Amino acid sequence: MLTLMLAPAVPARATDSLEDTVASRLRARLTLESDRPVRVSVLRGGPATGFLGSAVLPGGTGYPEGWLFLHAGGETAFEGDPGFAALAGRVSVLSAEEHRVFGQARGYTAPPASKHPAKSGADYRTALRLPYALGQAWSYTGGPHPMAGSARSSIDLAGGDGRVLAAGSGLAYTMCDSKRGWLRVVHDRGLATDYYHLAGNIAANGDRVAEGDFLGNIGTDVSCGGSASGSHVHFSLRRDGAYVPIDHYVFGKWVIRAQGDSYDGYAMHGSTRVEVDGRLPNYGPLALNQGLVDTDGGTALNRRAGPGTTQPILGTVGDGETVTIQCSSTGTDQAGRDGYHSTLWDKLTDGSWVSDVYVWTGTGEPVAGTC
Repeated sequence: MLTLMLAPAVPARATDSLEDTVASRLRARLTLESDRPVRVSVLRGGPATGFLGSAVLPGGTGYPEGWLFLHAGGETAFEGDPGFAALAGRVSVLSAEEHRVFGQARGYTAPPASKHPAKSGADYRTALRLPYALGQAWSYTGGPHPMAGSARSSIDLAGGDGRVLAAGSGLAYTMCDSKRGWLRVVHDRGLATDYYHLAGNIAANGDRVAEGDFLGNIGTDVSCGGSASGSHVHFSLRRDGAYVPIDHYVFGKWVIRAQGDSYDGYAMHGSTRVEVDGRLPNYGPLALNQGLVDTDGGTALNRRAGPGTTQPILGTVGDGETVTIQCSSTGTDQAGRDGYHSTLWDKLTDGSWVSDVYVWTGTGEPVAGTC
């Protein structure tokens, strides 16, 4: 994983444009050859207020990679730089919302490999939906594969009414200097989602979008690189300024799973498994204090009067159902999918308890505090 550092101030020749300066600094930070093309688009700003823009490495037949950048006082910082958040505080052209969201940048560190997120201490919660209308079932045409680099950060989706919608609220930006095809929505908690190959996309320059807002239609646009044999959306996940493996993350109450080679994989909703070329109904976002019941077999999950298997059974909840968690505590050790063990039990908002190993939240830690 490449880590971009804050580019030091280097006096520019009078003939150098801002675009030239940004391009040369990106090449230097990525140790790219000096003639490697970088397409720079200034979204807004001026010498007195600082600049906001995008810098894109066009992909040719491969996918492009792009960063939002900030430039002020002779310094340039790109998404993922340790100095990006600090520079955001000095670029007065940004909106109050941009100051807040950009100030969350931390720099992504990949979690250790694990069959289950709890074993790595990672947090795979997103509170995001799939990028189309609730209730529609689109074709899962491509499993986890890269947008840029080696991280299998992206999936392909097609079908339905063809309208690509924001997976969650955030700030939207047009990434490609063609102004076509590629949007990025920067969400809270360091997350961002990319939408590529769009047709008729909105023009976005830090616009606030709500979950479900229209971004564009599925298409085959490759004006910044890549290829598309049929209309679809290439949907990618970024975290703290970098593309990250989408494996284990939850969208529309489906856990995306990588398998085999790029474009292979499947998705899980409880114990329901959908392979590539299957259809994924959009069930909406899984809230940060919610979980998906996964009994690793499709049976009902017992709800108990306390955190343990010796406690009286109060009822059941079905596999694939959504539960809201009030708090968590320790109880009887249980084993779930992939042999994962835990003594964590979750108290639901109805007062009953279930073992956390049968509730997919995206983390093995309490999601609503301890009881």
